[in-house]
Formats: sequence, structure tokens, C-alpha cells
Amino acid sequence: MIKGLCFVLLWACEPQAPQPVADAEARFLDSLLQQMTVEEKIGQLTMYNGTWEMTGPVPENDDAQVRANNIKQGKVGAMLNVLTREAIFQAQQMAVEESRLGIPMLFGYDVIHGYQTMLPIPLAQASSWEAEVGRRANRLAAAEAATEGISLAFGPMVDITRDARWGRIMEGAGEDPYLASVMASAWVRGFQEDNLSKPFSIAACAKHFAAYGFAEAGKEYNTTEMSEQTLRNVVLPPFQAAVEAGVASVMNGFNELNGVPVTADARLQRSILKEQWQFDGFVVSDFNSVPELVTHGYSPDHREAAAAAFQAGSDLEMESRTYERYLQTLLDEGRVSTDMLDDAVLRVLRIKYRLGLFKDPYKYCSPDKPILPDVSLRLSEARDIARRSMVLLKNDGLLPLKKQQKVAVIGWLAGSKDVPLGNWRAQAVPNSAVSLLEGIRAVSEKEVKYAEGYRISEGERTFIYDLQWAPASQAGFAEALQLAREAEVVVMALGEDCYQTGEGRSQTDLRLKGNQQELFEAIRKVNPNIVVVLMNGRPLAIPELAAEAPAILEAWHGGSAAGDAIADILYGVYNPSGKLPVSFPYHSGQEPLYYNHKPTGRPVTNDFDKGMVFWAHYSDAPAEALYPFGYGLSYSKFKYTNLELIQEEGKAQWTAQVRLTNEGEVAGEEVLQWYLRDLFGSVTRPVKELLAFEKIYLAPGEQRVVRLQITEEDLAYHWPDGRFEAEPGDFTLMVGGNSEELLSTSFTLQKH
Repeated sequence: MIKGLCFVLLWACEPQAPQPVADAEARFLDSLLQQMTVEEKIGQLTMYNGTWEMTGPVPENDDAQVRANNIKQGKVGAMLNVLTREAIFQAQQMAVEESRLGIPMLFGYDVIHGYQTMLPIPLAQASSWEAEVGRRANRLAAAEAATEGISLAFGPMVDITRDARWGRIMEGAGEDPYLASVMASAWVRGFQEDNLSKPFSIAACAKHFAAYGFAEAGKEYNTTEMSEQTLRNVVLPPFQAAVEAGVASVMNGFNELNGVPVTADARLQRSILKEQWQFDGFVVSDFNSVPELVTHGYSPDHREAAAAAFQAGSDLEMESRTYERYLQTLLDEGRVSTDMLDDAVLRVLRIKYRLGLFKDPYKYCSPDKPILPDVSLRLSEARDIARRSMVLLKNDGLLPLKKQQKVAVIGWLAGSKDVPLGNWRAQAVPNSAVSLLEGIRAVSEKEVKYAEGYRISEGERTFIYDLQWAPASQAGFAEALQLAREAEVVVMALGEDCYQTGEGRSQTDLRLKGNQQELFEAIRKVNPNIVVVLMNGRPLAIPELAAEAPAILEAWHGGSAAGDAIADILYGVYNPSGKLPVSFPYHSGQEPLYYNHKPTGRPVTNDFDKGMVFWAHYSDAPAEALYPFGYGLSYSKFKYTNLELIQEEGKAQWTAQVRLTNEGEVAGEEVLQWYLRDLFGSVTRPVKELLAFEKIYLAPGEQRVVRLQITEEDLAYHWPDGRFEAEPGDFTLMVGGNSEELLSTSFTLQKH
């Protein structure tokens, strides 16, 4: 019998009357809590870093032997960045077989868009507008992570952001709270399924709570200021959706919100998350965010930082170890209550119980490693997810390509087998992706020649270090131009190195880096038949490409099977169906840019005389998006007609319907989008908000009447005083294929 688990096994063997699962869980956890010392309780709230692969400062005076001894004494509840199954097994052995109570540890890791098989970055997955895509992606990621010992994923990131300058935009679902909420729920279900105890389920962690994506100027780790209205109606809904989907944990962030660092924000963590939403999992701090309360100027020292974070509801401290050093003293002084301590400990133990770790502490790391589906099957899944995540931005008839056409592939990104893996790549093997060049060569019936043309970066390219930008050089232009002259069609890959986006990768300039634009212009002069494939992790400012390229495909950083997925779309094997989850600007100076903005007192209207000055506009650039939220083309042609709205007699309920027709020559899928505007109110509302969407498959010539049920609750919003209710008045309902090209009709919510 494993030392320390005797109490578990004895309790399990006692005759028990049938009882609900929740009662069994509570009884077990209460029994365990009563046996724990204060020191052991504090240990459950301590997470150690396991390697030097870190997302924050290296801890001072770190001693591996001291850490090992603390694990053996039950003083550590979780670890992160322990990167092999064998190492996790050894660490778990120390906790389970050598500590007094044998409480197993959690092992966490940043599983953002895959573990070894990389899926498209989360922003790309949101471009599918399919919850099932998000669920499938994280189901595969969870399976791979679980077989390597990981029981806790530090994802999904559900931060709303409206600013493409912020590097971490690639980790979330974009600018809209409804779409992000749908994806948040799907991502959680992908990690956890419907039961954490299943073999390949791992605990999810929704982050960063809250408003991290609204960092001023799009600058990483920066402060945030926002109204209660924006917080409640834009920022919080995806987190609430994650909680309603059963997310096991929530991570706070590095930012402050309205003067209070969120790690020490009791209103966010205790009042809203734990009390109002009844969240029963645990809150984990971000890496080093507790001692950073001192740097923020919020706490005078680490002891006070520990007090502030814990009192605010931050349960599990990631690495910085202020709880380990100061919680006992804070408890003795009465600064922290026993009830508060027990609540935090129970939250951590509860997730371990639901994961099944008390029944089998080696569930994720036993020597008998579960067998996953063959790698080829995982790559096939990644390929389908990737092609569903790509967005056709422009097509003047050049696509789809024919296999018999002579194609030249140009661009450093096209030949890269590493960039498509994206940032936050977990344990992906470097240079393991299918490149765009490989994908095209696998399909084309003609010889496909390749020229690098340009380079974006050089030297060491890792998550930890800043990129070394390659010097602007035309050394590769001559070869690229010669291939372009000889080809019928040029496929040109442009965009970003994957390490241009992600944590710490804020940028002020969203244009193409280096001499990519210059090379495009040179090639266009010798062969105008250019298909641009964008590989990037954020919206880019590309007005010249939009005007001059005959075809543009937004492929994002598409993961391990990116090249094959792109080729599927370029050659018409798959009809693109993705839509943008973010607005693309004409110019970096438009950021933050988002479709669901307020009208202002002087909006630019359709009949606006552009010779006038005193209106909400820029004098040197358009005010609108280059490519708006929800935009995306298809090889099919969809038409919206016959919008009708019928109110049920005597009720605040309506049935909307619209006819959707595929007037094209090929079958395809269209994301039909419903938008709503509350025209007048006690507080102003956005010019439009996404209300619902549906992806619909239609054969050539097929048409379908699509219906939507609308209730008074659909018209409600969060008021500054905390109410969630609709206000009587006039509304506009809109429907179409993107946020700008819409049919509309009006209706009224009467006073009761």
C-alpha cells in the first residue's frame, strides 16, 4: 500500500450508503482537510517551477534539494514546466510515497494550441466560427499532454482585445465577446470533456482575469482603465462562459485594472468570480504576479503582497513562493483567517479529486503510457482544423489554382517548416511543420520552383529572446524575379515570423517587416498573377496588398499541417469558409480598432460629405477597417434576401428569418451572422453587436430559410449598477455575411 494513501483507501473500503457524487466529494475532502496541518495546507497553495524554461524572472537562491525536500514533506501542491513523463512520475512519487498524507500534485504547462502536434493558433481557430473546431483542437492537445504527464493546461486564453499591436492577440478569439464566449466554452470542453476523470481529460485554466487584453497602447504588461459597462459587457462574458462550461481554474494577470493589480483585486476574484458566478475551482496567480504587486506600487514588500493577493482570492501561487514564506505568519497575526485558508485549499483539492488523482495519483504519468492514435491521424485532424481556420480575403478569379499550372513559390515564410508551428508551441519538434512549399509540391502536377526572396529574422529564434531582424537586402530578388517571369502563377508567402507575436511581442507598426512589400511590388511588375498567402499571428496593415494582389488567403500560423491545409484551399480541394474574428486596419494608427464601437455624436454616415472636417474621422487615413470583423470569402457565392421579423402576439418574443442562397457553382459553407443595435438608451450602446451566428452548408443553387428566435433576454445588457436587463425602446436587427454588408429591419420592445 502506498504510504500516505492509507486514509484514502480505508475510507473508500468502509461500507457507504449510496450518495450523490457531490456529497461523496465533499465528505472525502472534508475528511482530508481535517487531517492536514497548516503547513500542509499552505503547501497545497504553492506551485514550483520545474525547469529554467520560464515566463518570468528566475527565482533567487533556488536550491533543487530544498525543493525536493519540500515536496517530500507535503509542502508543494503543484508544479509547472516539468517536461517529461519520467520526471513527472519521479516528482509525483516524492509527493505521494514520502509525504505524510500522500496528496498528489498537479502538473501544469502552457498548452495553448497543441502539445506536440500543433494546431492553428487560437485566433485562427476562432476564424472558423465553429465551436467544434475549438473543441477538437483542445481534445487533441489534451490527449497528447495527458500522455506526457500534464494534468493542468494554462489555457484557454479568453481575453478580449481590440488592439492588434498587443502580441498576445494570437492566443485569444479576437474582439467580440459573443464569439469569444462560444470559443471559450468549446476550448474548455476540449480540455476537460464532460468529466475530468476521463483518461485524456486535463484541467483547463481560463486566463487572464481580467482586462489584460485592454493594455494601454497595446503594450505588454501595461495598465488598463475601463468603465464598468465595458468590463461587464465586453471583457467578462468569455470568462463567465468558461465558468459555465465547468472550467477547473482561472488565472489572474500581470495588469492592473482601474488602479488595482488584478492579482489583488478582491471584487474580481471573490465577489464576481466566486460569489456571483459560483465558481468552485481555484484561482492561480500568473508567473511572479504576486511579488510584482510591489513593483506596481501597490504593496510595500513581498509579505504585504502575499497578504493582498491571498485576501483578494488568489488561491494557488505560481512559483514566486510568497505564500510559502509568509502565510503562516499572516495566519498567526489574524490577517488571514482559517476559513479563508481552508476555502483556498479545498478548491485545489477539489480539482485533484475530480481529476481522479486520489484514486490513481499516477493516472497521467505511470510507466504504462497510453497509446495515442497514429501520428498520421493526428496530422490529418490538424490539417482539417487548419483549413477550416483560414480566411479568403480576396479573389479576383485567380483561385482555385489548377494542378497543371506552372507555379512559382516565393518567400522565406513559404519554405519555413518552423514558422507555421506558431508561438507558444509547447513541445513541438522544431522544423516539423509541413511547409507551404511542401504542400504545393504534393499537389501540383508540374515542377514547382522556389526562391526565398527575403528574410524576416536571423540567428536564434526562441520564445525567450527577442528576434534579430534580418537586414534589408535585395540579394534574393533576382532569383525570385526570374522564377516569377517563368511561371503562370506566383504563390507568395508574406507575413510574420511566429515570434513576432505572443507574450512580450507588442509592436507599434503592423506593416510587413523588412523588404517584403518591396519584393511584392517588384514581382508584380513581371507577373501580376500573384496569390498572397499571409502567415501571421495578428491583423496586419496591408492596404497595398489589398489593392494590388488578385488573391489573398489569410492562413495565420496554421500548425503542424499548415502547408497541406493551405494547398487544399489554393487548389480547391477545400472551399474556404473562415471569417475574421478581428478587424484588419488600413494603418497601425487606427488601433484599437473594432466593429462594435459607439456611434459618437458626429459619426461618419453614408451621405457624409468627405470635404467636411468636423466629423469622427482621420484626415490622413480611412476610419473604417480594411477588412471588417466577420469578413471572409468563398469559392461559392452567397446571397441574402427576404429578411422578415414576426413578433409573437402579446409577448416580447420575435422570430426572424432570412433566405440564404448559394448562387455559385460549387458547394460551400457560409457563416450567417445576426447583429443587433439598441438605438436609444439610458447608457449608449454600440452601433452593432453580434447576436448569433450559424455555419450553413449549401449545394450549388440550393437555398434555405434560416430562422432565429429572439427573446427579451437577448436584448439585455449589463448596466453600470450591476443589473442585467433590457431597456424598452427601438432596435435594429441585421443579418449578413460580415459586420458591414447587412440586411436590416427594425422592431420595438414595449414597456411592461
